Amino acid sequence: MAKSALMDFDEALERFEPVMGFEVHVELNTATKMFSGAPNPANEANHSAAPNTLVAPVDMGLPGALPNVNAEAVRYSISLGLALGCSIAASSRFARKNYFYPDLGKNYQISQYDEPIAFEGEVEVELADGTLVRVPIERAHMEEDAGKLTHVGGATGRIQGAEYSLVDYNRAGVPLVEIVTKPIYGGEHRSPEIAKAYVQAIRDIVLSLGISEARMERGNLRCDANVSLRPRTPEGEAPAPLGTRTETKNVNSMRSVERAVRYEIQRQAAILAGGGTITQETRHWHEDTGTTSPGRPKSDADDYRYFPEPDLLPVAPSIELIEELRAQLPEPPAVRRRRLKADWGFTDLEFQDVANGGLLAEVEATVAAGASPASARKWWTGEISRIANAADREASDLIAPADVAALQKLIDAGTLTDKLARQVLEGVVAGEGTPQEVIDARGLAVVSDDGALIAAIDDALASQPDVMAKIRDGKVQAAGAVIGAVMKAMKGQADAARVRELILERAAQ
Repeated sequence: MAKSALMDFDEALERFEPVMGFEVHVELNTATKMFSGAPNPANEANHSAAPNTLVAPVDMGLPGALPNVNAEAVRYSISLGLALGCSIAASSRFARKNYFYPDLGKNYQISQYDEPIAFEGEVEVELADGTLVRVPIERAHMEEDAGKLTHVGGATGRIQGAEYSLVDYNRAGVPLVEIVTKPIYGGEHRSPEIAKAYVQAIRDIVLSLGISEARMERGNLRCDANVSLRPRTPEGEAPAPLGTRTETKNVNSMRSVERAVRYEIQRQAAILAGGGTITQETRHWHEDTGTTSPGRPKSDADDYRYFPEPDLLPVAPSIELIEELRAQLPEPPAVRRRRLKADWGFTDLEFQDVANGGLLAEVEATVAAGASPASARKWWTGEISRIANAADREASDLIAPADVAALQKLIDAGTLTDKLARQVLEGVVAGEGTPQEVIDARGLAVVSDDGALIAAIDDALASQPDVMAKIRDGKVQAAGAVIGAVMKAMKGQADAARVRELILERAAQ
């Protein structure tokens, strides 16, 4: 695939105004699917289930199978709409969105079209330097997810070049809420940063509501990023008409959302400057190359031939239910960030390290599990992020906050040194179990038994007979050579502070 020509980002912004829009799909963690009684288990069980085992006739589109609305999914959708600052419709209706694709057994998707459950909202997004940006929300509507295709053969794992495809309907019918923004103007050079911060804000809201795992790497939260450019007009003249948009599909990390928006701005600017035109289409994001490639021509609403779903009644939540759910709403993300910064006592730079890494939820959960804010920040922005960056993965996917807190407790108790704790962390990330299980399996606990330490000290002193005389002459720093030898002999598992105490006790005799 030939790589697209790109215009310098700053030059692109001098010549064109970027306009963005986002469609974020949130999988709801209800016990069952949106329109059937098929199980919708928690993340790990769902992810590892054998193909086509979490299904019911409705999900597979079998003749005569009729849908039933999941009441819990409706409650979750209302809560999310309220958290987005939306109005909740007194009555909303499901519709059939007609298109053929093998992972959609019915040949249509049950969604909502002109009567969504929530509409006209706004999300306050905070950028890294504290700047607040208001993102307008057009709607949030309920729908079902499609199944999953696995393309076998070929070099890319995509349908092009594949020998055949397998269909797994486990995901078909999983409840979704799709959040659609209005066009976002005025982002300018910060447009990619706004894109990342917006998706992070949605993830924070969803996690605080407890309605989804919101793990982008597993598709619980997926973002389609729409980008268009229009020429800049002289000051005082009316803005040019909106340009043709592209929709980069299912970008699976906050960092990738930022990169995809930047890339599309540069790619489209190069095409327009060269006299070309933009094709309205979906595009695929390639994490390895940091590029997008064409998908399919993007359909307009008319192409889907929407019509009201005849097998489902309208959803008409009571005022009492709406107010009950409103009273249970968590803090807005920007308010929460300010509170956490104050509660944790972090400097601006310390808090930005956490926030910019998308690690607020992880640090908060680690503190709730018993770790100090400082130690939680140290682990998540330090060693865990280092491992995640090296593996090109999300830090939140590597280890649970409870395990991070347990690791720190073992350090505080003297069971582990920092060095040993990093080895334990590697074991947990590798799937070897909890921190204690890794310690037991690898034999990594600190040796604090005085007998073993004294024997190691005697061996070290035997090879360095002049050290004890130096210590007795007041050169206490000479003990460092013995401590180093003991730590090496015990493979880093000695308690260095206790080794020093024993050496000085021996010198005082």
